[in-house]
Amino acid sequence: MAFAPMGPEPSFFQALDQHRASLLAALRRGGGEPAGVGTRLASRFEDSVGLQMAPHCTTRKIKSDSPKSVRNFALILKILSMIYKLVQSDTYATKRDIYYTDSQLFGSQATVDSAIDDISCMLKVPRRCLHVLSTSKGLVAGNLRYMEEDGTKVHCGCATAVAVPSNIQGIWNLITDAKFLLIVEKDATFQRLLDDNFCSKMSPCIMVTGKGVPDLNTRLLVRKLWDTFHIPTVTLVDADPHGIEIMCIYKYGSMSMSFEAHNLTVPAVRWLGLLPSDIKRLNIPKENLIPLTRRDQMKLDSVLKRPYITCQPCWRKEMEIMADSKMKAEIQALTFLSSDYLSRVYLPNKLKFGGWI
Repeated sequence: MAFAPMGPEPSFFQALDQHRASLLAALRRGGGEPAGVGTRLASRFEDSVGLQMAPHCTTRKIKSDSPKSVRNFALILKILSMIYKLVQSDTYATKRDIYYTDSQLFGSQATVDSAIDDISCMLKVPRRCLHVLSTSKGLVAGNLRYMEEDGTKVHCGCATAVAVPSNIQGIWNLITDAKFLLIVEKDATFQRLLDDNFCSKMSPCIMVTGKGVPDLNTRLLVRKLWDTFHIPTVTLVDADPHGIEIMCIYKYGSMSMSFEAHNLTVPAVRWLGLLPSDIKRLNIPKENLIPLTRRDQMKLDSVLKRPYITCQPCWRKEMEIMADSKMKAEIQALTFLSSDYLSRVYLPNKLKFGGWI
């Protein structure tokens, strides 16, 4: 069942439609962006996939007869036994559920998280194949319907958001007429766009936020939406090193989850805003900007050295603008122009005229 159109005239989406056509053409050719290969630590970079674990990377051995690793060995065996029961009974548990089965033994949630990642990497299977789920923190809104594994119908609306499902693998019968997917870095910005009725004004569209660094389920959902619909996917992040890194996680993945890059990354992701060059173009006053801290500068230098940046000259140029100015800006800096400038002017113009890189 299709959604009734609510937003702009079809001509508004011309740049997005052209972009989608180019993405589909690239998929038919069997590729994504221009090919590029690099190496960094234990990951191999392929531009069409993202960061992947190198085939001959350094491994870590955990022995039952070693005083240094006997506890880790015992914890992994404990969790493996629980995973076996989950798979045998075709049931699921969250990482939090596993932690509370014996919180004194595990000591912390981080211990469980790390052990499950080790098991997933060791067995070379996605975490969901272990029947272990993460508690979702992300939100989704807009032109999207789907069925959950138990048959529950979910209708995402333009006025309120719904939580990203805990079992992305289990959702089915996804339906949308969306022209684009907007990934929003921060929950505050996401909620402001909902309050400004952005989804209805720009309908049909989908909005997703991972509330900062995205959790696994939010990344899985973004990837599933891309695999299902192949619609242009753009990001709205702060013009700072942290925001850029979050965008890179959606597009290229992370070192810690490089063994599952094929299921998590969306190399078609584009940077819509906030661009450092926009700060100068819009004459945002210096008092609305924030000086880069030493930590910011270190993070920026680190991102600039990553292999995938060589395939993104436009991104590099924007980061060099930031480095030269020694200033960063939050999306909220746009309120200097007007309280609704982001939803009324900035994003519509960017989307209409193809202002992504």
